Amino acid sequence: MATQHSRAAARLMISPAVILLFLWMAVPLGMTIYFSFLNYNLLIPSAHNFIGLQNYDFFVTDPAFVTALVNTLVLVLGVLVITTVGGVLMALLLDRPMWGQGIVRILVIAPFFVMPTVSALVWKNMFMNPVNGIFAWVFHLLGIQPFDFLAQAPLFSIIMIVSWEWLPFAALILLTALQSLDSEQIEAAEMDGASAFSRFIYITVPHLTRSITVVILIQTIFLLSIFAEIYVTTNGGPGNASTNIPFMIYSQSLLQFDVGGGSAGGIIAVILANIVAIFLMRMIGKNLEA
Repeated sequence: MATQHSRAAARLMISPAVILLFLWMAVPLGMTIYFSFLNYNLLIPSAHNFIGLQNYDFFVTDPAFVTALVNTLVLVLGVLVITTVGGVLMALLLDRPMWGQGIVRILVIAPFFVMPTVSALVWKNMFMNPVNGIFAWVFHLLGIQPFDFLAQAPLFSIIMIVSWEWLPFAALILLTALQSLDSEQIEAAEMDGASAFSRFIYITVPHLTRSITVVILIQTIFLLSIFAEIYVTTNGGPGNASTNIPFMIYSQSLLQFDVGGGSAGGIIAVILANIVAIFLMRMIGKNLEA
């Protein structure tokens, strides 16, 4: 009886937080769904009639949509490949004993705590500037014409910037997993004559599989909503060369003042993100069961 009363009291105490969290998510989502069915433009706020699924049809059939979708997928996959492979290599390096190991680890992790807007500005003005940037200076030393990264390879440039931001996160998670590896397995394999490459492929990589899966899941959720780096560096251009789905929604809503079309794009983005999340959750479930 006392247990039932304590459970009821616990539910009563936690219910305000649950209700607040539910409203925090449900109200904006509900308003977005509502506006997505309206012909609502901020330039004509008094006219907002119901038009059904026309906003969704307009957003999906927009010539920029396919480009934005492909750019989103390329951006996510590119960053995941770089951060996963680079994170494993960096974790292996940081796991080796060295002088000043603690300081080195702090310096490696530091980029993850830099705000996306700040890191994008640093890369844009300090590294990728075709006149005064560090890369331009290196090209001049090599006798090569400086390359304007943001104009000639905008999507690749954004992938590099975002990868620099997320590489420390992947390295930190994988380093933690690497330190839990039983050293006796490595020693036994070494005594049996296994090469360093064989030990890495058959012992280290299988041990890191679950951590790699978690890194991919967490990063994917955030990478699908990349916006600040694009806004600060290329503004979606040249043309639509670096426009992804979030930036297209921003352009539709705040540059064209089309609240209905932007809301429809937001719902489409939520659906796509949930499809990706479900796929990744199933992949993680299989890895955990294995």
